[in-house]
Amino acid sequence: MPDPGFVRVATLRTPEALRRHLGAIGASLPFDPVLLPPASSPLARPLEADGLRVGNRFCVLPMEGWDGTADGRPSELTERRWRHFGASGAKLVWGGEAAAVRHDGRANPRQLVVSDATWEDLARLRETLVATHAQRFGKAAPDDLVVGLQLTHSGRYSRPTAWDRPEPLAAYAHPVLDRRFPGGVRILSDGELDRLVEDFVRAARLARRAGFHFVDVKHCHGYLGHELLSARAREGRYGGSLENRTRFLRQVVEGIRAEAPGLRVGVRLSAFDSVPYRKGEDGRGVPERPAEGYGSGFGLVGADGLEPALADARELLAAARAMGVRWICITGGSPYYNPHLQRPALFPPSDGYLPPEDPLIGVARQIEATSRLKAPFPDLVLVGSAYSYLQEWLPHVAQRVIADGGADLVGLGRMVLSYPELPADVLAGRPLDRRRLCRTFSDCTTAPRKGLPSGCYPLDAFYSERPEAERLKAEKAALRG
Repeated sequence: MPDPGFVRVATLRTPEALRRHLGAIGASLPFDPVLLPPASSPLARPLEADGLRVGNRFCVLPMEGWDGTADGRPSELTERRWRHFGASGAKLVWGGEAAAVRHDGRANPRQLVVSDATWEDLARLRETLVATHAQRFGKAAPDDLVVGLQLTHSGRYSRPTAWDRPEPLAAYAHPVLDRRFPGGVRILSDGELDRLVEDFVRAARLARRAGFHFVDVKHCHGYLGHELLSARAREGRYGGSLENRTRFLRQVVEGIRAEAPGLRVGVRLSAFDSVPYRKGEDGRGVPERPAEGYGSGFGLVGADGLEPALADARELLAAARAMGVRWICITGGSPYYNPHLQRPALFPPSDGYLPPEDPLIGVARQIEATSRLKAPFPDLVLVGSAYSYLQEWLPHVAQRVIADGGADLVGLGRMVLSYPELPADVLAGRPLDRRRLCRTFSDCTTAPRKGLPSGCYPLDAFYSERPEAERLKAEKAALRG
């Protein structure tokens, strides 16, 4: 797709240039023009919570590598990525990977699966990460490195058999999204959701056996847990009231407490949402329908802005705290129907659209949402997202956010694919390697959309020299044609 015409972050070479640009687009970001020495940096401060010690304030966010084996085990590509997580210097690894709790919940036919047949492979994967971290930073058994596993069922975005064959299992009939599945969408019954609760609990029990400190019960990005939160029109025990819409989460947490005692529980939450977007005539994203009267969002951002939209998330966080859940990772929207909201980028993936707003507005929205949610829940550990698009200015914003208490940790996703050692460099006071900064070309998303492993094809020579890189170029050329 063509350059959308927004100012590139790489051209904003001074703090004053960044400030002027933010003012021009009407956005505001916490920002420190000067980075503090490592010994006094808020990013280097340890965090102690829920009986765990996290050695600094950087976090690796969970991703889907599209590079496991057909039966759900890690491959050499998966292990390479997890070694990079260990070498990153981040002391919290939030899931590292989105792992399906059963086959029909895989978002792709190469996604990891948590099962009796694979848990030992997942244990070795975690051990690989820890060993790499210890080798890079010392201490054979680091007691300030916390590693979790994200548990997921992909719901309406399940593709367990083939990358180009959707097999959607939805929470309710959606007035807009159902039209995107010409083969039809099957709604899961209450009984099927009851059984899925058992699958999540079983997967959590196996994750504890594999040595993970916590599991994330995924409630974000349009997948099943997230969709259940907006199931206001669903009948039965899992729809309608907030009590019913959070029943799935409550039952999973209760089951984990009973069957995997000592295992902590986290939730990655899309704290706000919007109506679905589509590509307009000029290639930019446009709302598929007005927000007025749209009842299928959890935390719907409308004309009245972000603050009213966060009421849903505040209710959810209060419920999570009552369940004893302390670890929350904040994100927004979905990569499938409003990616500019979820993952601000200058260049969209192959099936996306040009951003309808300067991506820095999307970054500011997520940082502000996390800060607003942190204030009334000081006892919860909140991880922020959407930092990768900040590029050169990422440490400057992250330092100020942590110093101000706007989040407890700074989460990095795409950036860790192109530049895994960024946290270590920041914490050591070294200058950033600008050649490796993620510029949000979105190949790490376009590749899996075409059935290829996810990786940083533009900046990581390991991927640019693989045969999949030529296939990716051909796919992108065909789209341009």
